[in-house]
Amino acid sequence: MRSIITATALSLTLLLAPGLAQAFELRFEAASAAVLDNPHDLKLDAGQKYLLVSDVGNNRVAFLDPASLAVVGSFGADHQSGTHDVDFDADGRLHVADTHNNRVTIYELDGTRGTLVGELSERVRGPEGVLAGPDGRIYVAGAWSHNVVVYREGVVVGELKGLRSPHDLEWTPDGNIWLADAGNDRMLLLSPDLEILKEWSGTAYAFNGVRYQDVLPDGTVIAADKNNHQVKVISAEGELLLTLGTGRPGKGPNQFTTPEGVEVHGDLVWISDSGNDRVVRYRIIRD
Repeated sequence: MRSIITATALSLTLLLAPGLAQAFELRFEAASAAVLDNPHDLKLDAGQKYLLVSDVGNNRVAFLDPASLAVVGSFGADHQSGTHDVDFDADGRLHVADTHNNRVTIYELDGTRGTLVGELSERVRGPEGVLAGPDGRIYVAGAWSHNVVVYREGVVVGELKGLRSPHDLEWTPDGNIWLADAGNDRMLLLSPDLEILKEWSGTAYAFNGVRYQDVLPDGTVIAADKNNHQVKVISAEGELLLTLGTGRPGKGPNQFTTPEGVEVHGDLVWISDSGNDRVVRYRIIRD
């Protein structure tokens, strides 16, 4: 049944919540060479062989070696336009937010080659976030249509309206979904049926265009706060643990210019430092 819901050490700059000094650190390790153009969200493949990057300015999915951050392949430049996000479904198919073409494209992968096998486009414009569910549902955030649309087997089965330029969607450990509602400078915790369960907003977080994020196994969220040129770490309980970045555009360890994408695996964190056309890697250090 279709449902519609309306939603009315180097030179570090680490701003830690009181009493949490040194509890959580992101330590810079490496940066990619300048072969990307405005990279956005990131995703490791199942075997951790490739780090897939939504390379917006080059209209493609780029494949990076997660260790060296070298580009080892790509596809999509002949038909994508403004590639913003990628995610794998339970069958290993890659779903790509082909933003400027107002669709999500679906691919079968063979190494770093993708064969187009389908697309989703109904009721969504300018998709900038895509999330595949274990039950076959595909969640798409329409940045231009200001909604989240849910598809099952290509048919719309749910929709959340009343958003403003929504971006990334990511699963929590307990099966809910964090949504970056970028234009409203907030993050919303949603149930799989798009019920709003919680909101993070206001002066406690001071978001300014929060874009993409990833969630650690304990529920901690690492979010790219684009227009603040920062990356923020927030506990599952909603406490701001760490802010990385000066709040001004910069390039170098622990500096960003309009960061967008985040991918976490184990103690490694990859971030798209989009305004600097690079991907950087950090390591999580905990006491």
